[in-house]
Amino acid sequence: MAEGFFITGTDTDVGKSVASAYVQLHLDGTYWKPIQSGLEGETDTQLVQRITALDDDRYFSPQFELNAPLSPHASAKLDGVSIELSDFTLLQSSRPLIVEGAGGVMVPINDRSFMIDMMASLKLPTIIVSRTALGTINHTLLTISVMRLAGINIAGVILNGEPNEGNKEAIKQYGNVKILAEIPRLDDLSRDSLLSISPNIPVNEWGVSA
Repeated sequence: MAEGFFITGTDTDVGKSVASAYVQLHLDGTYWKPIQSGLEGETDTQLVQRITALDDDRYFSPQFELNAPLSPHASAKLDGVSIELSDFTLLQSSRPLIVEGAGGVMVPINDRSFMIDMMASLKLPTIIVSRTALGTINHTLLTISVMRLAGINIAGVILNGEPNEGNKEAIKQYGNVKILAEIPRLDDLSRDSLLSISPNIPVNEWGVSA
């Protein structure tokens, strides 16, 4: 059974943090953002904790906190920091661990490695967060293709945005993936609103032990 999930996206700003909060709430899990790029304003960890209203002990501190809101490799260079794959090991948690990546799968973390290399190293099944709008079929299928070439275990897709049945069915069919959940645009983004959205597939079938 899975120890948790890695949350990646088809692009930046597709709603990975919202999806991470959703998964954390529905699995009663813990959360870790290994690389935080951008420290001005609310960080992703702070956002997820605010939405979930869970205690501090459900959150692990980032391995790297980088100042500029850029790709990790660029932000690290500005801060004079070196990021290596060997810096990341899977944290131990008594609950399912939700790990949120930075950007998409091909975002560089240094001169040689990409986010997908971290995903492969941590060996967690991965959930892809996709938009529902025009363009999402191409972006999602490209992400799925690259991940499969790298041998990444794809748990499924979470769709984030206004419901689009056509795009959902196309991603499911052509990507040969499960649509785990659909998160519509929410005026009230909160613990209660996320818990009120039932997953498409029961979480006990996502491969996470209770």
